[in-house]
Amino acid sequence: MNSTDVEVAAYILAEHNADLENVVDSSSYEPMYFKDLILEVIKRKKKPVQSLPEAISEIYTQINMDGRFTYRNDGKWGLTEWYPMEKKSSRGARTTSRESAAHEKKKASDTHKFESIQENN
Repeated sequence: MNSTDVEVAAYILAEHNADLENVVDSSSYEPMYFKDLILEVIKRKKKPVQSLPEAISEIYTQINMDGRFTYRNDGKWGLTEWYPMEKKSSRGARTTSRESAAHEKKKASDTHKFESIQENN
C-alpha cells in the first residue's frame, strides 16, 4: 500500500461508516476511537513497529494536523466532511460574553504587566 498513513486513516473511517450504513441512517456518521483507528492503519500498511507508543504518537500527530479529520469527543475522530460548518467554528466564536470579558480583562492585565516591566528596564 503506497498511501500515506492519513490517507489510510481517512479510508478506514469512510469504510467503517459504509459498513454501518446498512444498520443506521446514512446521514449519521460514527467516529472511531483514535487508538482503534491508528492500530488499524498500522495493520493495513503492514508498518514495521519497533515501538508501539512512538508509532501511535507519529500517526496521531499526522491525523491531528490534517484538515480532513476532526476530533469529536471521548477520544474519537471523524472526517471533517461529516459535520456541518457551525460545529467546526473556532473557539472564540463559541465563548460566552462573560468568558470574552474575562479574557479581555486578563489580556489588559498582561499588557499592563508587560509595559511596567519594559518601563523598569
